[in-house]
Amino acid sequence: MTEAFRLIKPGVMPPLDVEFRPAVLANREFRREVEEAGGGVPLVFGLERANGAISRFETRVFPEDHPRAEANLFYAERLFKFLLWKHGAWRVYVGGPGSIGVYLSECYAPGGVHEFDYHFMGEQVYERTFTVVPCAPEEVPAERESRRQLGRHLDGCRIGFDLGASDRKVSAVIDGQAIFSEEVVWSPSQQSDPQYHYAEIMAAIRSAAAHLPRVDAIGGSAAGVYVDNRPRVASLFRGVPRERFDEISNLFLRIRDELGVPLEVINDGEVTALAGSMALEDNGVLGIALGSSQAAGYVTLEGYLTDWLNELAFAPVDYSPTAPQDEWSGDRGCGAQYFSQQCVFRLSPVVGITIPADLPNAEKLKFVQEHLEAGHEGAVKIWQTMGVYMGYGIAHYADFYAIRHVLILGRCTSGKGGQLLLDGAREVLNAEFPELAAQIALHLPDEKIRRVGQSIAAASLPALAAPTGS
Repeated sequence: MTEAFRLIKPGVMPPLDVEFRPAVLANREFRREVEEAGGGVPLVFGLERANGAISRFETRVFPEDHPRAEANLFYAERLFKFLLWKHGAWRVYVGGPGSIGVYLSECYAPGGVHEFDYHFMGEQVYERTFTVVPCAPEEVPAERESRRQLGRHLDGCRIGFDLGASDRKVSAVIDGQAIFSEEVVWSPSQQSDPQYHYAEIMAAIRSAAAHLPRVDAIGGSAAGVYVDNRPRVASLFRGVPRERFDEISNLFLRIRDELGVPLEVINDGEVTALAGSMALEDNGVLGIALGSSQAAGYVTLEGYLTDWLNELAFAPVDYSPTAPQDEWSGDRGCGAQYFSQQCVFRLSPVVGITIPADLPNAEKLKFVQEHLEAGHEGAVKIWQTMGVYMGYGIAHYADFYAIRHVLILGRCTSGKGGQLLLDGAREVLNAEFPELAAQIALHLPDEKIRRVGQSIAAASLPALAAPTGS
């Protein structure tokens, strides 16, 4: 099917990936062709999440009787995939040519090529049967976005925590100032008993509470998918058997009820974007963290967090048929293979760096970064390649997000790597997307952003409860 859909060679070629075919260039070329062919016909996606929230995306495709109509299917499927992992959905309305609706229904179904997405979005995240609804464009429901007025609440005595894969952090915060912070090493992913997780998180909260005159509110961040303070899928809890996962789903609700104070827990990428927005004193912030996988978060132009998933690790950025395959979902060309340590590990053999197999992943990354710091030419090319990926990735994201700032962080940005990433991204934007280069500021975390930090931003999530009788 990619034979009918035209892939575009990038103007700035990644040094180590001559097969790279950026999604942003292919999508824009397709839309240009449709416009030149008479403007095409509407294709409208409506993505329904929890509580009836719906996001819409509108584009145009070739009419069914056009000689290039076959190209619609690849374009629509990759667009569907991106929107699904950007917004999340258990039901997706596909308003447009019937062949597109039928094709997507087959792809995202049991036995389909995207069966992973079918089960993940439906059963695991939204606890519903995932459904694709082919329809006419005018039958797609109106947009009903759910804005979340979380964060920026600095008043009172608060606790903020961040649950990582290797350590848990907690801070006691009074009127926006952290007066106590603690990091404790733990191994949550190896623990099968939900009581372990409850006890460890409560220990962190009690440790911070001991330094406060009272606790008014608690906010937290953690990797994974969270819906209404309930973890739906999270690597932290992957050791817990499915039959006991309800205890994890209700873990933070239990803690909130026992402590009797407002409590909010959201994805760590969202809190990172919030921290960046608070430090930059501006909105329209997309945070991209390059760690063990790719994490992302977004603050709207109006300063709100959303209930979108923003799981860009699974969103396609490369349309090459030879693009690397994601181990989990089985899909090709998705963000985690370009914006995380997985990319470093994938490219290291290409430049002759042999990583010892017995090292933990964090040490494997450090091993390659030591080559980078020593000036190894191949290691430099790895990060230059990732920088080019980042430039085309940001341009692609800008077709779906309103962005003023991109905050690039995570352990892959340590040392010389961060500047190489920034330089590569800026080269791409200046050369291929000058209008975006003028519009979007790229940032590595500076001292001001670090001062706000994850824990203070997390602590600021809940609003204080209104006084009784008010």
